[in-house]
Amino acid sequence: MTVPNRPNIVLIFTDNQQASTLACYGNSEIHTPNLDCLASQGMLFENAFCPNAFCSPCRASVLTGLLPSQHGVHSWIDDRNMQEWPQNWHALAGLRTLPGTLRDAGYATALVGKYHLGDPTSAMEGFDYWCTMADGHVRSFYHNRITENGDTYDHEGHTVDFFSRKGIDFMERTVAADQPFFLYLPFPAPYGHWPATKEDVWCRYSDLYADCPMESVPREGLSKGSIDAFLLRQKYSGGGLDYSMTLRAPNDLPTLRNYYAQISMVDDGVGQITAALDRLSLAEDTILVFTADHGLSVGQHGFWGHGAATFPANLHHAAHSVPLIVRHSPSVEAGQRCKVMVSNMDVFSTILDYTGQPNDQGDMVIPSRSLKPLLTGDPGDWGEDAVYSEQEETRVVRTPKWAYFKRFGKAPGHPIGDELYDVEADPCETTNLANNLTHAHIRDRLDTLLTEYFAIHVRPEADLWNGGAPLQHSERNEFWRDAWGEDWQPVYDYEGG
Repeated sequence: MTVPNRPNIVLIFTDNQQASTLACYGNSEIHTPNLDCLASQGMLFENAFCPNAFCSPCRASVLTGLLPSQHGVHSWIDDRNMQEWPQNWHALAGLRTLPGTLRDAGYATALVGKYHLGDPTSAMEGFDYWCTMADGHVRSFYHNRITENGDTYDHEGHTVDFFSRKGIDFMERTVAADQPFFLYLPFPAPYGHWPATKEDVWCRYSDLYADCPMESVPREGLSKGSIDAFLLRQKYSGGGLDYSMTLRAPNDLPTLRNYYAQISMVDDGVGQITAALDRLSLAEDTILVFTADHGLSVGQHGFWGHGAATFPANLHHAAHSVPLIVRHSPSVEAGQRCKVMVSNMDVFSTILDYTGQPNDQGDMVIPSRSLKPLLTGDPGDWGEDAVYSEQEETRVVRTPKWAYFKRFGKAPGHPIGDELYDVEADPCETTNLANNLTHAHIRDRLDTLLTEYFAIHVRPEADLWNGGAPLQHSERNEFWRDAWGEDWQPVYDYEGG
C-alpha cells in the first residue's frame, strides 16, 4: 500500500536503555543482530538524548513534542495511587498527540505495550486499538495483567513476545482493511529494576550471558548522590516501594546479565516486527523508529537508575543518552550515522512532517524539531547544535563540547550546585568545571542558553521553577514545598486542580 504522505509508522520504544548497550553503538558484549541490521538499513543517531530521565515524562514528550514544563508530567506516574485518580484519568488529556492527529488523518492507531501515562484499563484518546499492562512499574516480564480493548485478563509468558505478536496482528488487520497505520510499540523491557530483573525465570537469551564478564559496565563505588537520594526517598515516599535496589544493584553480576538478556529479547521482538513488515510487503512503505524512553545508569557514576536516582538529579550520559535508529528506504540512505545533537522528543515533529500534518500545540512553542532534513541529507538550517532536558530541580543543555547542569537554588535547606563538563576531553563526565574561573565564560554562555530556552518552552502552571505543579506526582515534594510553601502540591489537571 503506497499512499503519498501516508506512510505507515512503527514506533518501537524500549524501557530504560542507554545507547551504549547496543552492538551498533559499540558494545562488544551484547547480542543485538536485528537492531544492528536495522541500523545498517537506515540512520543511526550517535548523539540522541531524552528530555527527562524518567519513564512517564519522556513518553509524554514523544507523544506531544513538549517538555515536562509544558505537558506537566515531571516524574513517573505513581500507579500505586490509582484508586485515588479521577475516573479514566489520562495525563495528556486536552493536548494534541501523535495518535489523535494521525487518527484524524485517516490512520488506524494502536498502543501495544507499556502505557504509564494514566488509567491502563481505558484507552487514551486517539488510539483505536489498546493493549497494555496494568503495571507502569514493571514487576515481572512473565506474569502480567493485560487490558485489551476493554477486556482484562492475566497473561503468562514473556511480554516482549506477547506484545510483538499483538503488534503484528494489528498490522495484519490494517493491511486487510487497506488503511495506513500508526503502531506505537513500547516494550516493557529491558527495564533493569528489581523485582523484574531478579526473577528466577530465564529467558531464551539468558545462557548467552551466563558467564559474561560484563566488562562493558564499569565497576564503581556508590556515589554520595545515590545515597542522598535513597535517604530522601525513604523519608518522604510513604513506603510501598523498596528503593534499596538502587544501592544494591550496582556491580551485581546476575542483575547485569539479566538486563543484557532482556535487551536481546527486545532485539528479538524487533526482528519479529521487521520480518512481519517484509512478509506483508510493507517495509518500503513504513517509517520504522527505534528508540528508548530514557537511558539507565547501571553503575556508571556510582549509581543504578534514572536521572533522579541521585540527589540532586543528574542527566549524565548513562541516564540521558538513548538509542535512536530510523529506517525509511525511500528517503533515508542505508548505513548513515548522524552526529547532530537530537532528542527522542523530535520523533513527534518528524512523524508529523513525514505525514504532512500540522505541527502545533496551540499557544505553546513546540521544542520538538523534525529530523526529516537530517534523514534525507538536506539539513539546511538545522539551527543550534544543542539538546535540552530537565529533571525537576535540574535543567541541562548539551552541545558537542559541553554538558551543563543548572540547579534550582531557591529551596531553603537544600544547597545544590551546578555542574559543567567538557565532554570532549572528559567523556565520562568526572571533572566538574562549574567553579573553575577559567571556564566562567563558558558557564555563563550555557546558563544564558538554558534561561532563554526555558523562558520560551514552559507553561506557567507546569513550570516548577516558578511555582508551578506537576501532574499527579513529584519525586521531590518536600523540596518544592520548601521552595513554594506548604500549600504546594501536585495536581491532576491545570483547570480545576
